[in-house]
Amino acid sequence: MAYEPKNYDHLKGGALKGFSDSQLDQHFTLYKGYVAKLNEIESKLAEADNTKPNYSFSEYTELKRREAVAFNGSFLHELYFENLGANASISPELQKALDAQGGKDKLVADLKATALSGPGWALLTRNRRDGKLHTYFIAEHHLGLPIEQDLLLVLDSWEHAFMVDYGIKRPDYINAFNENINWAEVSKRFAR
Repeated sequence: MAYEPKNYDHLKGGALKGFSDSQLDQHFTLYKGYVAKLNEIESKLAEADNTKPNYSFSEYTELKRREAVAFNGSFLHELYFENLGANASISPELQKALDAQGGKDKLVADLKATALSGPGWALLTRNRRDGKLHTYFIAEHHLGLPIEQDLLLVLDSWEHAFMVDYGIKRPDYINAFNENINWAEVSKRFAR
């Protein structure tokens, strides 16, 4: 089964405050590249010889090492685009979870601080072990992603997400991101 990139053009045309169409087009193109690479890797894995995997090198080994990069790169981007849209509607259940940990503003401030930790991804999750909300930083798509988490809010803090509009001003981009959070989508994820 080949994956198809989703269309997020509804985010263009001024739908997001502080995001130009040029910035979004660049980001959509990068996302589509991850989907294409995932399809390529999965196609090659279907044919690859897996009888001689080796830590140093084999085609199968390298494909398996990079599979998670393309997979997470594809689907973290989808979660990111889908949690944009400046909708302030927070479900009562999510609001209760936010309030239990100091409120939305406190967690959003922590997500911003997490995103400023470096290029990568900042995540707001619900930990399935303790039931609490957590923020995590992952530097690459496939390294450091904590297990037993429901991904609620995904913030792409790689330069490609903001360089067209903000240059090297990551904090300004994160402020714009925060103004464009689709809390209704985050609430749906929380309910699942």
